[in-house]
Amino acid sequence: MSLIPVTILTGFLGSGKTTLLKRILTEAHGQKIAVIENEFGEENIDNEILVNDTQENIIQMNNGCICCSIREDLRETLQLLAAKKRKGLLDFDRVVIETTGLADPGPVAQTFFMDEEIAEQYLLDSILTLVDAKHAPQQLNDRQEARRQVGFADQIFISKSDLVAESEVQALMHRLSHMNPRAPQKAVHFGEVAIADVFDLRGFNLNAKLDIDPDFLKEDDHEAHEHHDHEHGEHCDHPSHAAEGDGQGGHHHHHDDDVKSFVFRSDKPFSPAKLEDFLGAVVNIYGPRLLRYKGVLNMEGTERKVIFQGVHQLMGSDLGPAWREDEVKTSKMVFIGIDLPKDIFMQGLAQCLV
Repeated sequence: MSLIPVTILTGFLGSGKTTLLKRILTEAHGQKIAVIENEFGEENIDNEILVNDTQENIIQMNNGCICCSIREDLRETLQLLAAKKRKGLLDFDRVVIETTGLADPGPVAQTFFMDEEIAEQYLLDSILTLVDAKHAPQQLNDRQEARRQVGFADQIFISKSDLVAESEVQALMHRLSHMNPRAPQKAVHFGEVAIADVFDLRGFNLNAKLDIDPDFLKEDDHEAHEHHDHEHGEHCDHPSHAAEGDGQGGHHHHHDDDVKSFVFRSDKPFSPAKLEDFLGAVVNIYGPRLLRYKGVLNMEGTERKVIFQGVHQLMGSDLGPAWREDEVKTSKMVFIGIDLPKDIFMQGLAQCLV
């Protein structure tokens, strides 16, 4: 049986996860989706698809979609769904997990790599993060959960952008790009998102063949903005860093978010042994603070690109396509994490070059 693709839907309280989920469930896309929810309350999806006290907490909807609540461990819920699918008791094509607005997506993602039984049945496709344009600046300032959700994202959807000025939206997108340059951003209205932007993004293949993002090796515009902007300390007098909406795009005000990203590039090849030792060491020390990392590498001894990707302490790599004759063999690595020592990473990676 082929692996069941899984999408994790995350975002801070009130960001519009439920609106997007309802849109996905009701659109005529012909796919049967199993939804796992782990939050109750007013944010939950409507009563007709909300599981209350059915014996097994699983409900089948008219369009073939399934909704179940997590009363137990996520692992047990996934195993129960897979078992019912195997026995022909439930029919579904994929799973969407909607996390609570205060959740850290990391442990949810790790379930699909740490647990052998789950890994044999499911493939984690991507993490989608919703960001509320109106409230995000304050939430990102105040709540690490919101910053972590951005750091883990494979795709960021910005909701409620119609409630703020365009300059504020641009300032928010600029800030999000500093935090996570590898996640495309898209403004969405009332959950109207094309299914192609939600499913089969292949953003999280750790050990399967890793597809290279077409734009991954291109220069990122925001990377030219080095961090020479002033930082906001605890005595900063910007009310909730109001500069984001000051009509100037907020680009002069870099926020001292603890979730940051940086990129390492080099046209020299890596020594496989040195790089393996270095990455093993930094993952061992900084693993809990490494949210996501990804790279396309030029390695000594092979004419093919080496693709690697990881989350926390879990890292996978594979051989990609051959470098073209007219292509500059540039290694590019993106690291997204909490208070990572950029200088240690940059110096250490430079020492792994041939």
